[in-house]
Amino acid sequence: MKPPSLSICIPTYNFGKFIGETLESIVGQATEDVEIVILDGGSTDNTAEVVEGFRNAFPSLRYFRQDFKGGIDRDMAKSVELARGEYCWLFSSDDVMINGALDRILRQIRSGKDLYLCGFTRCTIDMKPVARHPILGFPAATGFDLGSPEDRLSYFSGALTTTAFFSYMSSLVVRRDRWETAGADDSFMGSCWGHVARIFRMIPGGLNVGFLPDNYLMNRGENDSFLDAGRVNRIGIAVDGYHRLGEVFFGKNSIEAYHIRRVLKNEYTMGYLLYTKLVTHEEGDGRNREKLESIVKKLYADGSPYDRFRHGVYRLVPAFLLHVAAATSRRLRNIAR
Repeated sequence: MKPPSLSICIPTYNFGKFIGETLESIVGQATEDVEIVILDGGSTDNTAEVVEGFRNAFPSLRYFRQDFKGGIDRDMAKSVELARGEYCWLFSSDDVMINGALDRILRQIRSGKDLYLCGFTRCTIDMKPVARHPILGFPAATGFDLGSPEDRLSYFSGALTTTAFFSYMSSLVVRRDRWETAGADDSFMGSCWGHVARIFRMIPGGLNVGFLPDNYLMNRGENDSFLDAGRVNRIGIAVDGYHRLGEVFFGKNSIEAYHIRRVLKNEYTMGYLLYTKLVTHEEGDGRNREKLESIVKKLYADGSPYDRFRHGVYRLVPAFLLHVAAATSRRLRNIAR
């Protein structure tokens, strides 16, 4: 039997209330050149029953269940290990593939690049569109060889969010043989960025990336599984993880690590950090306040005048002023209603 061209690899855990919508969006446009591989990390909800309902409609859906939750890094890697396709589209079990996206990806992978980075739209938890997500500052489909210093500089300097550095699983379509040859970096397993480390390991041997800025999927917001341990911990996962990725793979003083740090500062805006500061004070959690202060210090550690200014603003704005601003904002919203 001829192996599929594309495996859609879906690691999941307790997303039974969402995975049906995800599968419906895929199965409705899938062809015989596609398989769906689901790796269930021991869900305790109705995930298995929901998935079973799609197997008759699409026999090339393969469901594997573990008795334990391996974590996103290990479960994602296992889902690719179980795949048979030439390419693997890593896909979250709560996102929705837009109609026609699968056909477009199947045509794109004929060009043979190592990895494709897809555009998407951010949505609310009930899938109401919010905005197109910024990734790279290139308006048209563009190719890069990240093994080339010139291409890599262009790519890294054009990055707008960490999605450009492969943070968002559902935007990634990767050649399975390159993924397997790169192998896992054990030091990043459990960090939530094991897949990013694996992709960065490919760069020295050449990594041909196709950036596809058009819309391929809808990202379900307000459902970030990395938020399980709270907002401060979530910021720390990104800041600590990506700082380490930049240092390990490119060197702390490299231009690549600089652009990774720059993008993190763009993502975690002053408004977001001050709001998080307010929340930690309202919760009365001293440890979280200290942890957030440490994260913000690292975020602005480059020492530029602008960094020093922003760090100073964060430190000097008092909690009571944030409380007043939040209360005023709530009153104005109530008046507007």
